[in-house]
Amino acid sequence: MAVSIKSKTEIEKMRESCRLLEKVFAHLASMIEPGISTLEIDREGEKEIRACGGIPNFKNYEGYPASICTSVNDEVVHGIPKKNVILQEGDIISLDAGLIYNNYHSDMARTFGVGSISAEAQRLIDATKQSFFEGIKKARAGCHLYDISNAIADYIDGFGYGIVQDLVGHGIGTKLHEDPQIPNFRQARRGIRLRAGMTLAIEPMITAGTWEVEWLDDDWTVVTADGSLAAHYENTVLITDGEPEILTMSGLI
Repeated sequence: MAVSIKSKTEIEKMRESCRLLEKVFAHLASMIEPGISTLEIDREGEKEIRACGGIPNFKNYEGYPASICTSVNDEVVHGIPKKNVILQEGDIISLDAGLIYNNYHSDMARTFGVGSISAEAQRLIDATKQSFFEGIKKARAGCHLYDISNAIADYIDGFGYGIVQDLVGHGIGTKLHEDPQIPNFRQARRGIRLRAGMTLAIEPMITAGTWEVEWLDDDWTVVTADGSLAAHYENTVLITDGEPEILTMSGLI
Protein backbone atom coordinates (compact mmCIF):
# COMPACT_ATOMS: atom_id res chain seq x y z
CA MET A 1 0.00 0.00 0.00
CA ALA A 2 1.49 3.34 -1.09
CA VAL A 3 0.03 6.18 0.98
CA SER A 4 1.21 9.56 -0.26
CA ILE A 5 2.73 12.10 2.11
CA LYS A 6 1.92 15.63 0.99
CA SER A 7 4.49 18.41 0.93
CA LYS A 8 3.77 21.86 2.38
CA THR A 9 3.00 23.12 -1.12
CA GLU A 10 0.61 20.25 -1.78
CA ILE A 11 -1.11 20.77 1.57
CA GLU A 12 -1.71 24.43 0.75
CA LYS A 13 -3.30 23.44 -2.55
CA MET A 14 -5.53 20.95 -0.76
CA ARG A 15 -6.51 23.56 1.83
CA GLU A 16 -7.67 25.85 -0.96
CA SER A 17 -9.59 23.11 -2.75
CA CYS A 18 -11.31 22.17 0.51
CA ARG A 19 -12.06 25.79 1.40
CA LEU A 20 -13.80 26.31 -1.93
CA LEU A 21 -15.82 23.10 -1.52
CA GLU A 22 -16.97 24.20 1.91
CA LYS A 23 -18.28 27.43 0.42
CA VAL A 24 -20.24 25.42 -2.15
CA PHE A 25 -21.77 23.31 0.62
CA ALA A 26 -22.73 26.37 2.65
CA HIS A 27 -24.63 27.64 -0.38
CA LEU A 28 -26.32 24.28 -1.01
CA ALA A 29 -27.34 23.99 2.63
CA SER A 30 -29.28 27.23 2.30
CA MET A 31 -31.31 25.68 -0.53
CA ILE A 32 -32.57 22.63 1.37
CA GLU A 33 -36.32 23.06 1.82
CA PRO A 34 -39.54 21.27 0.89
CA GLY A 35 -40.42 21.56 -2.81
CA ILE A 36 -36.93 21.70 -4.29
CA SER A 37 -35.80 18.94 -6.64
CA THR A 38 -32.53 17.10 -6.27
CA LEU A 39 -31.71 18.09 -9.86
CA GLU A 40 -31.93 21.78 -8.89
CA ILE A 41 -29.45 21.12 -6.08
CA ASP A 42 -27.07 19.41 -8.48
CA ARG A 43 -27.25 22.15 -11.10
CA GLU A 44 -26.66 24.87 -8.53
CA GLY A 45 -23.79 22.92 -7.00
CA GLU A 46 -22.05 22.49 -10.36
CA LYS A 47 -22.56 26.17 -11.16
CA GLU A 48 -20.98 27.19 -7.85
CA ILE A 49 -18.05 24.80 -8.27
CA ARG A 50 -17.25 26.14 -11.73
CA ALA A 51 -17.77 29.77 -10.65
CA CYS A 52 -14.96 29.44 -8.10
CA GLY A 53 -12.60 27.97 -10.68
CA GLY A 54 -13.07 24.37 -9.67
CA ILE A 55 -13.97 21.23 -11.59
CA PRO A 56 -16.66 18.90 -10.20
CA ASN A 57 -14.70 15.72 -9.59
CA PHE A 58 -17.74 13.46 -9.25
CA LYS A 59 -19.16 14.30 -12.68
CA ASN A 60 -18.45 11.45 -15.11
CA TYR A 61 -16.30 9.71 -12.48
CA GLU A 62 -16.53 6.07 -13.57
CA GLY A 63 -19.73 7.10 -15.35
CA TYR A 64 -21.53 8.92 -12.51
CA PRO A 65 -23.78 11.43 -14.34
CA ALA A 66 -23.92 14.35 -11.88
CA SER A 67 -21.78 16.72 -9.78
CA ILE A 68 -23.57 16.34 -6.44
CA CYS A 69 -24.67 13.00 -4.97
CA THR A 70 -28.16 13.51 -3.54
CA SER A 71 -29.28 10.61 -1.33
CA VAL A 72 -32.74 10.85 0.24
CA ASN A 73 -34.00 8.95 3.31
CA ASP A 74 -33.05 5.26 2.85
CA GLU A 75 -30.48 6.11 0.17
CA VAL A 76 -27.04 5.79 1.73
CA VAL A 77 -24.82 7.30 -0.98
CA HIS A 78 -24.52 8.00 -4.70
CA GLY A 79 -28.12 9.00 -5.25
CA ILE A 80 -28.53 10.46 -8.74
CA PRO A 81 -30.18 13.91 -8.89
CA LYS A 82 -33.50 13.91 -10.72
CA LYS A 83 -36.11 16.45 -11.74
CA ASN A 84 -38.91 14.35 -10.32
CA VAL A 85 -37.33 13.73 -6.90
CA ILE A 86 -38.85 16.57 -4.87
CA LEU A 87 -37.86 17.04 -1.24
CA GLN A 88 -40.75 16.73 1.21
CA GLU A 89 -41.19 18.00 4.76
CA GLY A 90 -39.61 15.48 7.12
CA ASP A 91 -37.18 13.98 4.60
CA ILE A 92 -33.46 13.78 5.23
CA ILE A 93 -30.96 14.23 2.40
CA SER A 94 -27.25 13.50 2.23
CA LEU A 95 -25.16 15.63 -0.11
CA ASP A 96 -21.76 14.28 -1.12
CA ALA A 97 -19.50 16.22 -3.49
CA GLY A 98 -15.97 17.24 -4.28
CA LEU A 99 -14.01 19.47 -6.58
CA ILE A 100 -10.61 19.75 -8.19
CA TYR A 101 -8.65 22.98 -7.83
CA ASN A 102 -5.06 23.29 -9.04
CA ASN A 103 -5.09 19.52 -9.65
CA TYR A 104 -5.97 18.68 -6.02
CA HIS A 105 -9.18 17.05 -4.90
CA SER A 106 -11.49 17.79 -1.99
CA ASP A 107 -14.40 15.67 -0.73
CA MET A 108 -17.09 16.13 1.91
CA ALA A 109 -20.61 15.04 2.82
CA ARG A 110 -23.37 16.26 5.10
CA THR A 111 -26.88 15.03 5.94
CA PHE A 112 -29.60 17.66 6.28
CA GLY A 113 -33.15 17.60 7.56
CA VAL A 114 -35.83 18.97 5.23
CA GLY A 115 -38.05 21.29 7.23
CA SER A 116 -39.15 19.72 10.52
CA ILE A 117 -37.88 16.16 10.92
CA SER A 118 -38.54 13.43 13.49
CA ALA A 119 -36.52 13.17 16.68
CA GLU A 120 -35.35 9.75 15.51
CA ALA A 121 -34.02 11.15 12.24
CA GLN A 122 -32.22 13.98 14.04
CA ARG A 123 -30.68 11.52 16.47
CA LEU A 124 -29.28 9.48 13.56
CA ILE A 125 -27.84 12.57 11.89
CA ASP A 126 -26.26 13.77 15.13
CA ALA A 127 -24.79 10.36 15.99
CA THR A 128 -23.30 9.98 12.52
CA LYS A 129 -21.63 13.38 12.78
CA GLN A 130 -20.31 12.71 16.27
CA SER A 131 -18.93 9.33 15.21
CA PHE A 132 -16.66 11.18 12.79
CA PHE A 133 -15.32 13.31 15.65
CA GLU A 134 -14.81 10.24 17.80
CA GLY A 135 -12.84 8.69 14.95
CA ILE A 136 -10.53 11.62 14.37
CA LYS A 137 -9.44 11.59 17.99
CA LYS A 138 -7.22 8.77 16.68
CA ALA A 139 -6.29 10.58 13.44
CA ARG A 140 -2.83 11.66 14.47
CA ALA A 141 0.72 10.71 13.67
CA GLY A 142 1.76 7.61 15.60
CA CYS A 143 -1.71 6.12 15.82
CA HIS A 144 -2.77 3.36 13.47
CA LEU A 145 -5.29 3.63 10.66
CA TYR A 146 -7.78 1.21 12.14
CA ASP A 147 -7.75 3.01 15.47
CA ILE A 148 -9.98 5.46 13.59
CA SER A 149 -12.28 2.66 12.41
CA ASN A 150 -12.63 1.15 15.86
CA ALA A 151 -13.31 4.49 17.54
CA ILE A 152 -16.18 5.13 15.09
CA ALA A 153 -17.55 1.63 15.68
CA ASP A 154 -17.27 1.90 19.47
CA TYR A 155 -19.37 5.05 19.45
CA ILE A 156 -22.04 3.84 17.01
CA ASP A 157 -22.41 0.45 18.71
CA GLY A 158 -23.87 2.24 21.71
CA PHE A 159 -26.83 3.36 19.59
CA GLY A 160 -27.59 0.01 18.02
CA TYR A 161 -27.29 1.52 14.55
CA GLY A 162 -25.92 -0.24 11.50
CA ILE A 163 -22.50 0.65 10.09
CA VAL A 164 -22.32 0.22 6.32
CA GLN A 165 -19.53 -2.22 5.45
CA ASP A 166 -19.70 -2.24 1.65
CA LEU A 167 -18.38 1.33 1.41
CA VAL A 168 -15.44 2.96 3.18
CA GLY A 169 -13.43 6.16 3.39
CA HIS A 170 -10.20 6.70 1.47
CA GLY A 171 -7.04 8.66 0.94
CA ILE A 172 -7.28 11.75 -1.27
CA GLY A 173 -4.93 14.09 -3.12
CA THR A 174 -4.20 14.36 -6.84
CA LYS A 175 -6.75 11.54 -7.17
CA LEU A 176 -10.20 11.43 -5.63
CA HIS A 177 -9.60 7.93 -4.27
CA GLU A 178 -6.11 7.07 -3.08
CA ASP A 179 -4.76 4.55 -0.58
CA PRO A 180 -5.60 3.76 2.14
CA GLN A 181 -9.15 2.48 2.45
CA ILE A 182 -10.69 3.52 5.77
CA PRO A 183 -13.45 1.26 7.14
CA ASN A 184 -15.95 2.68 9.62
CA PHE A 185 -16.53 -0.71 11.25
CA ARG A 186 -14.42 -2.71 13.69
CA GLN A 187 -11.12 -4.16 12.46
CA ALA A 188 -9.13 -6.98 14.04
CA ARG A 189 -5.79 -5.55 12.89
CA ARG A 190 -4.31 -2.13 13.62
CA GLY A 191 -3.46 -1.18 10.04
CA ILE A 192 -0.70 1.16 8.89
CA ARG A 193 0.86 3.72 11.21
CA LEU A 194 -0.35 7.25 10.45
CA ARG A 195 2.20 9.87 9.44
CA ALA A 196 2.06 13.66 9.24
CA GLY A 197 1.20 14.76 5.71
CA MET A 198 -1.34 12.05 4.98
CA THR A 199 -4.69 13.33 3.76
CA LEU A 200 -7.75 11.18 4.40
CA ALA A 201 -11.45 11.37 3.54
CA ILE A 202 -13.09 9.93 6.66
CA GLU A 203 -16.79 9.27 6.13
CA PRO A 204 -19.05 7.30 8.47
CA MET A 205 -22.18 5.95 6.72
CA ILE A 206 -24.68 4.93 9.39
CA THR A 207 -28.16 3.41 9.20
CA ALA A 208 -31.05 3.32 11.65
CA GLY A 209 -31.44 -0.42 10.98
CA THR A 210 -29.36 -3.09 9.28
CA TRP A 211 -25.84 -2.48 8.02
CA GLU A 212 -26.68 -4.35 4.84
CA VAL A 213 -27.22 -2.38 1.62
CA GLU A 214 -28.39 -2.92 -1.94
CA TRP A 215 -27.73 -1.22 -5.26
CA LEU A 216 -30.62 0.08 -7.34
CA ASP A 217 -30.93 -0.71 -11.04
CA ASP A 218 -29.06 2.52 -11.94
CA ASP A 219 -25.93 0.76 -10.58
CA TRP A 220 -25.12 3.80 -8.44
CA THR A 221 -27.71 4.47 -5.77
CA VAL A 222 -26.99 2.50 -2.59
CA VAL A 223 -29.99 1.95 -0.28
CA THR A 224 -30.49 0.26 3.06
CA ALA A 225 -31.66 -3.32 2.65
CA ASP A 226 -34.47 -2.84 5.17
CA GLY A 227 -35.61 0.62 4.06
CA SER A 228 -34.32 2.32 7.21
CA LEU A 229 -32.96 5.86 7.19
CA ALA A 230 -29.27 6.47 6.47
CA ALA A 231 -26.93 9.37 7.26
CA HIS A 232 -23.49 10.30 5.93
CA TYR A 233 -20.86 12.68 7.29
CA GLU A 234 -17.48 13.25 5.66
CA ASN A 235 -14.52 15.59 5.83
CA THR A 236 -11.11 15.74 4.21
CA VAL A 237 -8.59 15.51 7.06
CA LEU A 238 -4.86 16.27 7.27
CA ILE A 239 -2.73 14.19 9.64
CA THR A 240 -0.26 16.37 11.54
CA ASP A 241 2.21 15.86 14.39
CA GLY A 242 -0.52 17.09 16.73
CA GLU A 243 -4.26 17.56 16.37
CA PRO A 244 -5.63 16.62 12.93
CA GLU A 245 -6.65 19.49 10.67
CA ILE A 246 -10.14 19.20 9.20
CA LEU A 247 -9.61 20.84 5.82
CA THR A 248 -13.32 21.01 4.96
CA MET A 249 -14.35 22.58 8.27
CA SER A 250 -13.20 26.17 8.64
CA GLY A 251 -16.49 27.08 10.27
CA LEU A 252 -18.88 27.62 7.36
CA ILE A 253 -20.71 24.31 7.74
